[in-house]
This record gives sequence, structure tokens and C-alpha cells, in this order.
Amino acid sequence: MDNLEISQIFRQISKILEIKNDNPFRIRAYARAAATIESLNEGINTLIREDQLETIPGIGKDLAAKIKEIALTGSLKFHEDLKKTIPLGLLDILEVPGLGPKTVGLLYKKLGVKSVTELQICAKRGRLHKLEGIREKTVSNILAGIDIFKKGRERISLAKALQIAEGILNNLSCNKQAKKLMYAGSARRMKETVRDIDILAASNNAKKIIDSFINLGGVKRILAKGQTRASIIAASGIQVDLRVVPVMSFGAALLYFTGSKDFNIRLRQLALKKKMKINEYGLFSVKGKKEKLLAGKTEEGIFKSLGLSFLQPELREDRGEVELAIKNRLPKLLELSDIKGDLHVHSNYSDGLNSISDIASRAKNKGYEYIAIADHSQSLKIASGLDKEALKKKKQEIERLNKEFSSIRILYAAEVDIDSHGELDYPADLLAEFDVVVAAIHSGFKQPKKELTQRIIKACKNKYVNIIAHPTGRLWGVRESYDIDFKEIYKVAASTNTALEINSFPDRLDLNDINSRQAKAHGVNLAINTDAHNLNHLDFMRLGVATARRGWIEKKDCINTKGLKELMRILKK
Repeated sequence: MDNLEISQIFRQISKILEIKNDNPFRIRAYARAAATIESLNEGINTLIREDQLETIPGIGKDLAAKIKEIALTGSLKFHEDLKKTIPLGLLDILEVPGLGPKTVGLLYKKLGVKSVTELQICAKRGRLHKLEGIREKTVSNILAGIDIFKKGRERISLAKALQIAEGILNNLSCNKQAKKLMYAGSARRMKETVRDIDILAASNNAKKIIDSFINLGGVKRILAKGQTRASIIAASGIQVDLRVVPVMSFGAALLYFTGSKDFNIRLRQLALKKKMKINEYGLFSVKGKKEKLLAGKTEEGIFKSLGLSFLQPELREDRGEVELAIKNRLPKLLELSDIKGDLHVHSNYSDGLNSISDIASRAKNKGYEYIAIADHSQSLKIASGLDKEALKKKKQEIERLNKEFSSIRILYAAEVDIDSHGELDYPADLLAEFDVVVAAIHSGFKQPKKELTQRIIKACKNKYVNIIAHPTGRLWGVRESYDIDFKEIYKVAASTNTALEINSFPDRLDLNDINSRQAKAHGVNLAINTDAHNLNHLDFMRLGVATARRGWIEKKDCINTKGLKELMRILKK
């Protein structure tokens, strides 16, 4: 069991206890423990081995014993017993965006609602209005939340999919019969959400690979087992399919099972024009009834035989990339190694968990030239936004640390709230002091399209604003993107030298690939940031870069691929 899985158990315990109206101190203890464990830099198993659990803030003897039980057995008896005290369907209702444990408990006690389906029926039949505090708009929000919940159940985030896929590859790589291994499908194309995971293996002994696969830890159910393929349901609930192919067909299978349906159709059409045939077994020349294998061992060999430049997996969507590959005019996609720094990171001055010094050390280890500490502004009380006095203290600390750190520059920054009228949360004299100003909307998401658009436009026109953070406000599985006029925003952002952010946080990836490509076409600069709230979140940069690559973004399109001197020149609006 990893940190995330243990934290999820503790978080669910806190929610069940709140439904049951348990002791509030007990509820908070489990909620705090969940948040702390999720943000740990070290693996929980390491801390158990070193007998260091009780050194974790908020973890006493009782919680330490529970963590050990989970790690040892894969479950917690207290948790399993607690789940039996409420209908299981209530746990699903807890996942509906906008519904807290107290409301879920009220729905159950007053209306007998025990499942998401029952909740949806009650909402549509007007029964929720019988409860105090439930209005028409609340009912609409609940129904919208149910739709988001159902979509979320169908897919998982890219971050989770990669964690599962890479874990499986790591385990299967111990099998000496596996000559080549790779995940394919939408995970390899780095789509923001993934429905299922495809694993490919090249081997001359398919049986041993399949036996290893179905006996992996974390297999919830075996769906199928054949001579060259198998399917399982992982502990996360996602389906994972394994296919074992000969080494000579590995490239063809990887190409076939990676590309989107439309991309594969496009390749087949191109092959037909060249009197060839392409499938998961290889690329063949066709003369009458005779077929000759031309390529199949590698993807590179197949693309070359088709007369195409190599198409990176993120591009394989049939969005014009094949035509450019024919002409050898594909964009030179951004690489993770091109990133010189992160311009949106939170410290423990606001709602981050780590000190500025620790953040700078981790960023230095990543080879960054700079790191911007962009804590929340004063009106965002829920995120411990900084007032004038806190800003002064933070600035002094950054100035002191910059004398200590020789190979990385800590930038004095802020994530400044854009209010309902487009005004910023700090006055001009404070804004003028920052190296980087990141502006963002954190409220009023349901304003009309025109008003939301004007808020962002007004922020872009502010001479101190450098970046618009998470421009559409989308939180996957929680909140849909709000409605804005992108063309107007692109036009103003380009003219005011305001970068739009590709937020790398797994639940955001905002801007998405489509909007990123459109922004590039309109001459808008982009900034790829993590919005990190703990040190491990800095690794999310990988996801933002993947989203940028899907949007055909190149090194020249991003401001944080520039060296420090060039970046500071760009930031001067």
C-alpha cells in the first residue's frame, strides 16, 4: 500500500464519522492524517521500517498502529467495520462534487437516500426541496455534480494511469522472458484522462508473461486469460489489458495500440495508396495475393517505410500531423528537459506544506535556474492568503535565501485573486514589488460568459500581471470549465504580453491540449507550471509538458524554457 492509498482510507474514515455526527476532534484527526500522509516526501513503508511513523505530525500511537495494519494486511479492520455501519451507496454519494458529509447524512436520515441513483431520482422529482437549506439552484448543482461523478467513474486521471502502468511495467520487467515492455493506448498518448490501460510485451514465452501479469499484487479480478492476452481489473477499478507479441511485431503492435481510431484509419488509407497493408503484425507490401513484411520490429521502421517522419505518440490523433509528417514539417515538440523553472509554487506562507528553502533545494536538484514562490493573496482566506505584513516577511526571507543559493534564483511572486469585477487583490504599489504576478479566478465561476471573459481580459491589461493561472477553472471530476470567449482572451493576452498557464496539476491540466494549440496559433506565450503545494507536486511538470506536446507546443512557445535573464526581460510588460 502506498501513501496515497493509505491517505484515501483515512480520508474516507473522516467522512463516514462526519456522516455519523461523531466527535469533531476525531474527524479532524483522520482528515489531517490523510492530508499529511499524502504529502509525505518519503514512502510510508520506509518510515515503518525505520520506526519513524510517530515523528510524522499528527500521527500518534493509535494512528501509527493503524498505518502498520494497512501496510501489512492491505486493509484496516476499523475501516471495514465502520463501512458496515452505513449503506455502501453513501460512500459513492460522498464523491459527488458539492456534497459534504453533513448533507449526505441529512439526505440519508430525512429522505432515506442510499445511492447516487436514488439521489438523482429524488432531485428530479423535487423531493430535495423538503430539506431545509435546499433551493432550486442547489438541486441543479447536485444534478450537475452527479453527471461529473458518473464521468469520473468511467475514467481515471493521467497521473493515476501512469502510476498504474509504470508500476506494472516495473514488476513485469523482472521476468527474464520479457524482451520489450511498454504501455500503449491513451496513456501513451498522454490524454488527460484514461478509460483503460494497454500493456504490450514482446516475448517468445507468452505463458510466463501472462502468468506473471495475472499474479501481480493489486489484481482485483481476472477477466480473461488466453494464450497471448489477458485482462484484469486493478485495485483502482481500471481495466488493464496485456498483449504478448513476437519481437518482430512489437513495433507494429505498439503503433497500432497507441494511435487513436482516426489516426489508425489515416495510416491504413496511406498504406493502401502505396499498395501496402498495415496492422498490429507489421507493414506489408501487397502484390496480388502475395504479401511481404517490410517493417514491424520498430515504429521508426514502419514510419520510414511509409515515407513519414517519426510521429511522437502525443501527436497521433489525426489532427493534421500525418500530412506534416509526409512533408517532414512536424513541430519540434517541447521536452521536459527544456523547462528552466516553475513559476507557480506555493510555500507554507499560504497553503503549501514546505518552506521556501526546501522548495528551492528540490528545484535546484531538478536543475532549474529559478523557482517562483507564488502564494495566495489576502482575500483567499481559505488558502491562508498573505496580507501586507506577511508579504514583507516573505520577501525578506527570499532576499536572504537568494544570498545562500548560488545556482538557483528564488523569484518573489504571488497568485493574486481576480475579483468579480476583474480587479486584483493587491494594490499597485505591492504588485510592483513582485518578480512574477500570477493572476487567477477563484470564485464566481457561474457568472455569464461575457463577465467571466472581461475579468480575465482586465487582468491581462494590468501592467503588473504576467501569467493567467488555470484559465478555464476546470477541476476534473469536480468542476467543469467555465464559459469564456477564448478568441477575445487570446487576442488581448497576445497584445499585452500576458502568458496563459498550462497548469500541470493532475486534476486541472488547464489549458488543455486543444486550447494550448489555439493559443499558440494566436501568438500567445505559455507558461507550464505545477501549482505545487508540496515537494512531490513539483514532479507534475511532466504532465503539463505532455499536455503541451499534445497541443503541438515547442520550446519557443513557453516563457519558462528561457534562461533567467531572458525570462526577466519577457516579464517586463
